[in-house]
Amino acid sequence: MGAGVAAALLVLWCVAGGGAARALVGVGGGGRGVETKAPLQTSRPFNIAHRGSNGELPEETAAAYMRAIDEGADFIESDVTATKDGRLVCFHDMTLDDTTDVADHPEFAGRRRTLEKMFSCSAADFTLAELKTLRAKQRWAFRDKSHNGESPNITFDEFIDIALSAERVVGIYPEMKNPVFINKQVKWADGKKYEDKFIAALVHSFAPTSLIYVADLIDSPKVFLIDDVAVRTEDTSQSSDEYLDYMKEYVVGVGPWKDTVVPPTRDNKLTAPTDLVARAHARGMQVHPYTYRNENQFLHFNFRQDPYAEYDYWLNDVGVDGLFTDFPASLRRYQEWTAAGRRG
Repeated sequence: MGAGVAAALLVLWCVAGGGAARALVGVGGGGRGVETKAPLQTSRPFNIAHRGSNGELPEETAAAYMRAIDEGADFIESDVTATKDGRLVCFHDMTLDDTTDVADHPEFAGRRRTLEKMFSCSAADFTLAELKTLRAKQRWAFRDKSHNGESPNITFDEFIDIALSAERVVGIYPEMKNPVFINKQVKWADGKKYEDKFIAALVHSFAPTSLIYVADLIDSPKVFLIDDVAVRTEDTSQSSDEYLDYMKEYVVGVGPWKDTVVPPTRDNKLTAPTDLVARAHARGMQVHPYTYRNENQFLHFNFRQDPYAEYDYWLNDVGVDGLFTDFPASLRRYQEWTAAGRRG
């Protein structure tokens, strides 16, 4: 894909914390009919569909992404890794067992090795053609399994085409997944690195040095993901003031694990928010926490088993700029209902 494609997907403006309008991407070249499409909304925090509408359908599949767009997602998020033959594909895990039917394919049993303390295999052990013979399944036992076995995971090119084919402008939010691992496992004939294969996209990553490398290749916005602040990222430590000062030169925002922003107690109740959102906003950076899920086992007791109460707390009390959710339809409904109430 060329730079013009990315501009078509990501010509958008956002409101950062404190009310100051900030461009996430500059206005760029054409694209397929983008001029006639409804623009991406900028009047409310972003609804970011985490691996598509994966609360309803197996993650990182065309069906999950198209469902998310139908349900009102502003952005569709994907994790992008690479196959043995160097093709970029949408897949989250280091291993294949939890979200594909690889265990039902005896022809691939010899690919298994120890990965993340599991005897399994990764996308990097398969060519794209081989990976396409697998079918996706729902990760969680308590979610709808009726769509297991229907769809393969998709390529990064297919992911972008889904966004471009939408009737309105839909942003893409790809994550560079395990870049350190991929650069060790996959070698491209042209001598390029995994990061070089990311062009013209909104990129977020757990690996800060990859973001800095990519910043010199493209001018699309990048977001730095933050896990537990006590844990190192793939290649460095994280989230002191000095580190945020350093990263703000390369990224437009941070994507923290929500428990890093508002830590829970051991009995599943929230404590007071940290100052991470305020520190990010003070540096002109947006904050997009992850991941918001409707099921009771993912909700802190403060919300009384009500995902809408969780949305309300994070958007209005904590003041974040977007949310990664497995259920983009429920976030859209919450935002529509509350907007109607304000108008009334």
